[in-house]
Amino acid sequence: MNAVIEPTRHKLSIDDYMRLGEAGVLAPDARVELIEGDLIDMPPIGPGHMSVTNRLNRLLIRRAGDGAIVSVAHPMSLPPWSMPQPDFMLLAPRPDDYASAHPGSADVLLAIEVADSSLRYDRNTKARLYAGHGVAEYWIVEVGARRLHRFLGPLAADASWASSETLEAPFSVAPRALPRLVLRSDEIWPRTVSS
Repeated sequence: MNAVIEPTRHKLSIDDYMRLGEAGVLAPDARVELIEGDLIDMPPIGPGHMSVTNRLNRLLIRRAGDGAIVSVAHPMSLPPWSMPQPDFMLLAPRPDDYASAHPGSADVLLAIEVADSSLRYDRNTKARLYAGHGVAEYWIVEVGARRLHRFLGPLAADASWASSETLEAPFSVAPRALPRLVLRSDEIWPRTVSS
């Protein structure tokens, strides 16, 4: 009697992923994330995404001051299977500026993804991932539609959120952990003057 053997997926751990980088298997400029054990290619960055990201970068750094570290496209460690790279993280300040280890979910005051072509992935896969690991707050800035999707109250056991809302421009919003860091939609998407 022959046993039937089904193929199984080989998941990569964070340690495996880091070793791939150290060994040069992943190029230093490779745009990949480790999500639930899978290597995920990140989509190319279009001009709309880049423009919104540049504006947010400037605004977040100015407004956060010493209240948070603004981390841009750096990894978050969500053991054992995930190391996403959100477009932004507002991190709790630490004397070593995270030199000793990548930030974990408890260090993240707010994770932000800027979505141009990745909205569905960010609303589903990334939202579940961040909630499941207890990231306090998660925003998706939807580039073309001028919307912000806000997720609050991670329910780790269900990988879901206690509340979510979609803000349509015009709006003002601030992270719960940093209520003075107010962003207005007209700052994220300023009106352009036509010539």
